[in-house]
Amino acid sequence: MDIKTVKYDKIGETLYIYEHKSGLKAFLIPKKGYSKKYATFATHYGSINNEFIVPGEENVTRVPDGIAHFLEHKLFEQKDGSVMDKFSKLGSNPNAYTSFSQTVYLFSCTDKFDENFQLLLNYVQNPYITEESVEKEKGIIGQEIRMYEDDPNWRSFFNLLGAFYKSHPVKIDIAGTIESISQINREILYKCYNTFYHPSNMVICVVGDLEPESVFEQVEKYIEHSESRDEIKRLFPDEISSLNKDYVEQSLAVSTPLFQMGFKDDPKGLSGFETLEREVAVKILLEMIMGKSSALYNELYSQGLINNTFDFDYTIEENYAFSMFGGESPDPVKVRDIISSKIEEFHKTGLNREDYERIRKAVNGKFLRRFNSVENISHLFVSVYFRGVNIFDYLDVYDKMNFEYINEIFSKHFNLSNLALSVVKPA
Repeated sequence: MDIKTVKYDKIGETLYIYEHKSGLKAFLIPKKGYSKKYATFATHYGSINNEFIVPGEENVTRVPDGIAHFLEHKLFEQKDGSVMDKFSKLGSNPNAYTSFSQTVYLFSCTDKFDENFQLLLNYVQNPYITEESVEKEKGIIGQEIRMYEDDPNWRSFFNLLGAFYKSHPVKIDIAGTIESISQINREILYKCYNTFYHPSNMVICVVGDLEPESVFEQVEKYIEHSESRDEIKRLFPDEISSLNKDYVEQSLAVSTPLFQMGFKDDPKGLSGFETLEREVAVKILLEMIMGKSSALYNELYSQGLINNTFDFDYTIEENYAFSMFGGESPDPVKVRDIISSKIEEFHKTGLNREDYERIRKAVNGKFLRRFNSVENISHLFVSVYFRGVNIFDYLDVYDKMNFEYINEIFSKHFNLSNLALSVVKPA
């Protein structure tokens, strides 16, 4: 068995890599002395992948919104019963989630890893879908969609995405709509499964006190496909470079207005490593501009315009990217105006190098602490893998990061013409 070993002596970590003949790559990050073990089996398939060309075909396939999430639900039902019950009997904690760009199946355990891992590999590779179960699931997911339609934080988030994007499917709820899921049937689900759940479009990541030979022998034994295949051609509509809207407002049952605002970004042409550089730079900048140690945060907080719900983040994938910040506020428009004024001031006066050096070290330290958690390692590894990089590439990003690059990204990303605001106000 050909196992590749990469050592990262700077942080005392090792990465073991095994490539199956199907094209699937499996990774093990050992954590000696840790009792918890964590395994993920993920596919490069998320809610935005609703238009594509199947390998070997010429025609475009267009599927209903929400189908990736729907398929995630269906995989937990097997012919011989619920997968959740099987994991429960093995004493483990299973879960799954669908994001914009991937679907991830996972479990954590302290005992019986081999049995749990075999179950994970087997059920993800063997869907059991009937028309009757599909119709039943429409009712369950329909309730979930209605619940999120009334969730003010969820609506604030997706309303902002709708302000950013005119055409890109990232603006569509991951679960789809009541109308879109009504069009889902068994045939469409299997077509999507057979397209996106081929091992060459998937990855396995295991973290814990385990031996690579033992883990990879199970991969070799239980991965069913024997041959790799061509890549899937993913299609996306042309997206305008400007905002779709700069302000969106909705009324819901809240006592205090909620808001999300942020900057639309354009990652086109960036390599996988370059997306990590952009991600780290924007997160450092957000911390510099509006982190809890910043003058801006303290000004907004002292005026009662924000509270401890205020938070920020940055998301980047192959063809969309955005920063986002928000929380509760009695006057979200005033918050936007003050933040805009401060950013405009930074554009004129420049950023503070000492602030950058201090915050870069703090953000780097926060990243390194993630290696103390098997869950954090696994989630971060899978989240960046399909961008063509791995978690350890962040080490090189932090080493290369410099004040000149930070200034360059500040000028590009914090462009006030790309700032949008979403508000959910009391009904």
